[in-house]
Amino acid sequence: MAGGLKEVRERIGSVQNTMQITSAMKMVSAAKLRRAQNAITQMRPYAEKIQAILANVSASLDSSEGIFSNKREVKTALVIAITSNRGLCGAFNSNIIKQATHLAKAYTNQKVSIVAIGKKGNDALEKEYQVISNQSSVFEDLTFENVATIAEMLMAQFES
Repeated sequence: MAGGLKEVRERIGSVQNTMQITSAMKMVSAAKLRRAQNAITQMRPYAEKIQAILANVSASLDSSEGIFSNKREVKTALVIAITSNRGLCGAFNSNIIKQATHLAKAYTNQKVSIVAIGKKGNDALEKEYQVISNQSSVFEDLTFENVATIAEMLMAQFES
């Protein structure tokens, strides 16, 4: 009977250790969730500003004017893939990479270039396609000014 009691005590200790590890993991994930929620909250002014700009632009433009609204022959296709810099986000990155690859393959008679925003997309797509710009660093300091720089670069690419 003494051997059985020792095994029960060891099992109780093992379960307690597992509970401590699980508790610590919960605290770490709660901190990460809070950090992610704060990042999303900080993005709200950016989203509101974009919405206001788009509403203002769409209300003031005639559909026949401007370089961005003219229809023209597609010579070069640009695919923009926005992924994360790290993994552990389920199928988020892989679905975006699959969709970007699908879009790139749809342009069989045109040259296809890729702009990768995010390390995972850049790493996967540069193996198969010409990645003309890797903008992974934007997530380190995600501000309106940094994103506007990327948007200006994309608009210049479209114009040329």
